[in-house]
Amino acid sequence: MTSSFPAPVLNHVCDLFVDLDPIREMGQGRAGHRRIIPIIGGRVEGPRLSGRILNLGADWQTIWASGVAELDTRYAIETADGATIEIKNYGYRHGPAEVIAAIARGEEVPQSAYYMRTHARLETGDPRYEWVNRTLFTGTGARRAGQVVISLFAIE
Repeated sequence: MTSSFPAPVLNHVCDLFVDLDPIREMGQGRAGHRRIIPIIGGRVEGPRLSGRILNLGADWQTIWASGVAELDTRYAIETADGATIEIKNYGYRHGPAEVIAAIARGEEVPQSAYYMRTHARLETGDPRYEWVNRTLFTGTGARRAGQVVISLFAIE
């Protein structure tokens, strides 16, 4: 017997404009080339969340031998009304070698030219935003010079 459940609905929550410090190369690790990209601020704009990204956190990346960048970030936002929300965002970025090289040089590359997807968990103790503690999120992103932009969606 086969059952069919409805596909999840995605609702836009916000866009994250994550400002970055220069990459800190760590070299080869057990799983691939390791690097840390400090998160130094930014802004959050959207229908359900808005505010600023705090100057703390980082993306702890591993670049696999296949060229896939494993993204593993942890940072926080302060909402426009003063709540603090932690974001744990995990994902992959990959694409044709020439596209990834252009991104690394800081060139503007259309987001459609490569794959950058994430899943996120948010957490807060602020009762006004308790809904983030029980919601899963997914994102579509783009890497720009000195910044990552992610459109974050609630999975309903």
